[in-house]
Amino acid sequence: MSSSRGSWELPISEGEMSRLTGEMDEAHRATLPVMAASARDLSTELKDLEASGPGPVHEERVHVARRRFLAGAGASAAMLALAACGGKSDTSPTGGSASGSPSTGASASSSGGAGKYTGDLKVVALAVALENQAVAAYQAALKAANAGKLGKVPPAVATFIQTAMAQHKDHANAWNGVLSSAGKPKITGVPLSSQPAVTKALGQVKDVTGVAKLALQLEDQATETYVFATFNVKSMGGVNTAATIAPVEAMHAAILHYVLGQYPVPDAFIGTKKAASPSLLTV
Repeated sequence: MSSSRGSWELPISEGEMSRLTGEMDEAHRATLPVMAASARDLSTELKDLEASGPGPVHEERVHVARRRFLAGAGASAAMLALAACGGKSDTSPTGGSASGSPSTGASASSSGGAGKYTGDLKVVALAVALENQAVAAYQAALKAANAGKLGKVPPAVATFIQTAMAQHKDHANAWNGVLSSAGKPKITGVPLSSQPAVTKALGQVKDVTGVAKLALQLEDQATETYVFATFNVKSMGGVNTAATIAPVEAMHAAILHYVLGQYPVPDAFIGTKKAASPSLLTV
């Protein structure tokens, strides 16, 4: 982290920051068709499972999907993008981590809705809530920046925030489409017990560094939640959708490390200790 007379400066050049953001957006756009197709497959698969239940053929397809995630481009991109130097804070405002299968824990409903989310739909609901949480955080950061509460905010950083926020919206829309297809209410707010702590933390940040640290916690949590989901959801469509989104979330985290002046070192493997639990969902 560099400074000049006490003022914060971006540790990398704005040109480099813009290049990284552009590459991140290209990767996201490349995954959009796959993500949409996987979400459609998940919707169809959940309906079939509800009607007939899982069988040996279905279980084998899910197993193959998990192997592809671990050995294929999705896992490789995520491992190369995610920095190993993050996640050291023990005072994260993002809440509890997953301690069991995402298919366990309290059911939840969207704000204003009364539908229950069970099984893999509970994981889908959690995913929407996490994406909405990230969107809300980035929106709050932009509002604070526009009000002059964060000091000097380089244009390249503002562009990254806007780009990451738009990508989180795309992810939330994909997951909400699954809920809608299943006859469940969409989640439009942030029904997470951790949200008050995140909101409080956002209100206390005074500079870009503070925003980047909090955003990194949210991005790491989302990435690891998706990785955790690939091992625990019962539907192949769920595995594929999570595996498609995880690398993009990991790229968000990697760029935030640069903003914090930390050179991202590729992780040997993405962990799941920071993964969110469905118990964070609130009714």
